[in-house]
Amino acid sequence: MSSSALSRLSNIQGHLHPLDSNSKVGEGLVKLSPEVSQALSCGHAVVALESTIISHGMPYPQNLETAKEVEAIVRENGAVPATVAILDGKPCIGLSMEELERLATLGTRAQKTARRDIAYVVATRGNGATTVSATVYFASMVGISVFVTGGIGGVHRHGENTMDISSDLTELGRTPVAVISAGVKSILDIPRTLEYLETQGVCVATYKTNEFPAFFTETSGCKATCRVDSPEECARLIDANMKLKLGTGILIAVPIPKEHSASGNLIESAIQSALREARDKNITGSAETPFLLARVNEITGGASLASNIALVKNNSLVGARIAVALAQLREHSNKGKAF
Repeated sequence: MSSSALSRLSNIQGHLHPLDSNSKVGEGLVKLSPEVSQALSCGHAVVALESTIISHGMPYPQNLETAKEVEAIVRENGAVPATVAILDGKPCIGLSMEELERLATLGTRAQKTARRDIAYVVATRGNGATTVSATVYFASMVGISVFVTGGIGGVHRHGENTMDISSDLTELGRTPVAVISAGVKSILDIPRTLEYLETQGVCVATYKTNEFPAFFTETSGCKATCRVDSPEECARLIDANMKLKLGTGILIAVPIPKEHSASGNLIESAIQSALREARDKNITGSAETPFLLARVNEITGGASLASNIALVKNNSLVGARIAVALAQLREHSNKGKAF
């Protein structure tokens, strides 16, 4: 076994060992599925996937069908999917079909879990569906460099008054994982979100476009500062970020495919209506995003949910190819060192 493979295996085992001498055998920090553990130890491509989209993003059984389809897309493109969730207080990286179904049927009864909630959900042996910030944290813990989601959180509209800023942004500022998304959820303040990411030192790259996408639509009016045009370019960017030990994540924004893009005017009108309802009902904090997305879907007659599913699938395809390119780049680099 090569030194790099041994290093990867040591990193994984370090998180699987018991916490202390009083812990029972097997009570480690996290539970890796056999498939994910094997892939990581061999340096194969792995893609982390969040679970909030399953529990809070759409109803059952559509959520389960989408989760299965997304994992299948990752596999078809050469990578191993690692859906992340907390089940009975145990952080799980890579879910079995039974665990996926359990999470899908739990729905909103599973706690929406950001970084701040991890310790509480674990300590109370609860069930948690991980958001971007929590999933990025767990991915980094075991050495997964690529994470796919729909859209990240950000600075909420009127955030300059409410200070409602997603922990996704600060997580990207301190955790070196590449996040593949369709930009920032369009219910948010996109220009201010990009400013905040710049403050956090996060490299924001757009995929095959010069304009930052807006989740349901291809464009946001915000120009990109960094563009990448292939999985190989993305892999080199991620590899450079890791080797330089910058300690920050990368956001790679992939526009929704044109054929699935919703009308910008239709979406914006629905968002404004949903925002008014949220204010009238005093819905804030972690409850706001699920409420807004659900109301926008209702107002648009299901058009926004169809777009959401399409963009997640597209991101999964792109993310898997990036993960494969990164694994190949690292394998080539390690072979070069051996000589």
